[in-house]
Amino acid sequence: MSEDIKKIVQEKYAEILDKNKVLGCGCGCGDENDFTFPDGSKDFSKDYTNLDGYEKNADYNLGCGIPTAFLSIKKGDTVVDLGSGAGNDVFVARQIVGENGKVIGIDMTDKMIKKANENKKKLSYENVEFLLGDIENLPVKENTADFVISNCVMNLVPDKEKAFGEVFRILNKNGKFSISDIVTSGILPDKLRKSAELYVGCVAGAIDKKLYLDTIKNAGFKNVEIVEEKKYILPEDMVKNYLSEEEYNSYKTSKAEILSITVKAEK
Repeated sequence: MSEDIKKIVQEKYAEILDKNKVLGCGCGCGDENDFTFPDGSKDFSKDYTNLDGYEKNADYNLGCGIPTAFLSIKKGDTVVDLGSGAGNDVFVARQIVGENGKVIGIDMTDKMIKKANENKKKLSYENVEFLLGDIENLPVKENTADFVISNCVMNLVPDKEKAFGEVFRILNKNGKFSISDIVTSGILPDKLRKSAELYVGCVAGAIDKKLYLDTIKNAGFKNVEIVEEKKYILPEDMVKNYLSEEEYNSYKTSKAEILSITVKAEK
C-alpha cells in the first residue's frame, strides 16, 4: 500500500510539471479540491515573492508554510530540504547560508529533480545539490545537517515514524528542524482519507495532530513546538461527492478539523 501511495504522489507531482501548472491551493491539490479559510481566502500556500533567494521558476505554490522563517540559520550552515520539488525552499535557504554553506534538496520525483537542477544551473549555484531519494531512507550521511526543513511533504510519507527517525539521524548534535505540514484534529471519514486525489492534496495523508507531535518526540526530539497553526475548511460540495448523506451529517457534527502547522524541534 505504501508503494502505491508513493507512486500516486510521484505521478501527480510529475503531472504538475508536465502541465507547467502553478497551483493556488498548496500541497498539490487540484483546482477542483480548493480549500477555504475562515476568512474566505482560498490559498494554502505562503507568499515567497518578497523573500531573498526567491526564484519564480521554482515556485509551484505547493507548500503550506515558510519553514526557514522559524530557524536561526546562519552563514556557512548546512541545510537539508525534504521534498524539495523545483527548489523553492532550497534557494531561499541558500541565500541565508551564503557561498560557504550548503543546501541539499531531496525529492523522489525524477522530473522535479530535473527541474530543480535546471533552476540551479540558471542561478549558477555551486553549493546546492539535488538528490533523488526517499524520505523514509534518506541518501544523506548521519550528522550531516545543521538544519532540516520541509514544506507540506511529511503528510505524504506513509511511514512517518521512519521519516522522522531519518531526520534525527542526519541532523548534527543539537541540530534543529522546521517542518510545515497538514494534520487533523478529530476523525475524518475514511472515504475522505482514502481518496487518492485528496491524498496528494494533503488531507488523506494527514494524521492527528497529537499523534504527529508524539511521533516527533518518539524519534528522540526535544523542545517540540508548534510555531504556526491555521485552520482549513473543506468545501461542502466536494465533501458531499465522497460521503453519503448519513456520513456527511456525521462529519458535520464531529467537529473534525484540518490544520496547517509548522513545527520546530531540536535533536
